[in-house]
Amino acid sequence: MDIYEIRNLLNDIESDGVERTISTTNTDKFGQTICAFANDLANHQRPGFLFLGVEDDGKIKGVTVTDDLLKNVAAIRTDGNIQPQPSMTVEKVSLEEGDIVMVKVEPAMFPPVRYKGRIWVRIGPRKGVANENDEHILMEKRRSNVASFDSLPCLNATIDDLDLQKFKHYYLPKALNDEELESDRRDVKFQLSSFGFFDTRYDSPTNAGMLFFAKNLRRFIPGAYIQYVRFAGKDRAGDILTEHEFKGNLCTILPELDTFIKTTISNRRPIPVTALQEVQVADYPDWATRELLMNAICHRDYTSNGPIQFYQYDDRIEIMNHGGLYGRANIDNFPNVNDYRNIVVAEAMKVLGFVNRHSRGVLRVQKELKANENGVAIYDFSYQTAVMVTENKSPRAERMIKEAVVNGLLMENGEKRSYLAVSEEKQTQKQTNLAIFDFPTLLVKNVYEAIKMNRRVKYSWLADNLGVSERTIQRAINNLKDLGYINKEHSKIKGEWQLLK
Repeated sequence: MDIYEIRNLLNDIESDGVERTISTTNTDKFGQTICAFANDLANHQRPGFLFLGVEDDGKIKGVTVTDDLLKNVAAIRTDGNIQPQPSMTVEKVSLEEGDIVMVKVEPAMFPPVRYKGRIWVRIGPRKGVANENDEHILMEKRRSNVASFDSLPCLNATIDDLDLQKFKHYYLPKALNDEELESDRRDVKFQLSSFGFFDTRYDSPTNAGMLFFAKNLRRFIPGAYIQYVRFAGKDRAGDILTEHEFKGNLCTILPELDTFIKTTISNRRPIPVTALQEVQVADYPDWATRELLMNAICHRDYTSNGPIQFYQYDDRIEIMNHGGLYGRANIDNFPNVNDYRNIVVAEAMKVLGFVNRHSRGVLRVQKELKANENGVAIYDFSYQTAVMVTENKSPRAERMIKEAVVNGLLMENGEKRSYLAVSEEKQTQKQTNLAIFDFPTLLVKNVYEAIKMNRRVKYSWLADNLGVSERTIQRAINNLKDLGYINKEHSKIKGEWQLLK
């Protein structure tokens, strides 16, 4: 766009396609305006423009345009408050009167677009929250543009096939704020329709509605389940140790999978690194594994009758879902470019908190896997109609267990050794005489070492871990005071032992 065209927009009256403001910090106002332009209620099918640094009458006040300002405005698109994300550009425009910021917003292909749960539209020169008729118009626009499987009506299903209590009491409170919940008195069919879960034209749930709320999902979409199998060994020839099918609607199985990964797959446990310190170690970081599985659920091709395969071996996890890379995404630009096979499913999973839709999930997965010494997740796109991702088991836990056994912190069977046993063994190895350093007994020294490790240690913990009574611990503490190792007058200040040596 050249300067002449920008001048025409600035000099024209404010309309449903142009808004001007002198503010540079009111992100709520900017987000509402961007949302309204994206919804394009008047169906102009042309972009809307937001100008920063311009008076309402078109007079240029000018602003100091910095990289941070441009980044902050551009971040409104991806901060998760606007769903689905609009197509927009942000640029600095230099005019004789000063610099301004121009935000160009393209009409959304899949309205309604929401900002913080509300649908904003332009009504002439002002913006406002959409009413029921506005929302109906926007849903009609969505239907005319969307041809994805999840947005199509499931024609052999009725409203009675949906668990409406799950929708009302689980989904709606997460999708709408308290004020909207209180004021929304529409029929449940229209409520479902506003999120893409019901098609009022055919009076039937959409496939997305069935995926999230069906009472008997596999009757309508046979392949919509996750098959977990734990094999013995490193291939499918090994014995099956356990298997389970996660079947049911997504509102039910998504929380189940979240818990299953944390409690069963991750295998997180403490391993001692010193006599008094433990480190939590996992075979598979739960967030990364969860993200890989949620991506499979979000992006799979639900027209396939096969399940998502979630297979675990001795040395790795494999997740295979039907449907290859979709839309703009290809092998060359993955994972930097993302696209959605299931628009409604992706939005609903974002509402429920199981995906972020910031196009950074895969990058975060790789970072977490590297930090846990799993290596990177390996994606295999050679199956054409499916994608396989492999997550290797971390060797960190086994290495640390071996080190703990060598250092005498664990026994061969993995059982933890007591603090006292470890301390006595170490002292035996290096002791040259009974009076170690300046301590009269080994117990006194052990008490001092424990206090050094934890300045907030309590009498009860010392007694339990050193295998003596609290009275004996008190005598050892008195010895340390007399020897000048801890403060004699005020042994505890703010709950901490005060060490003098």
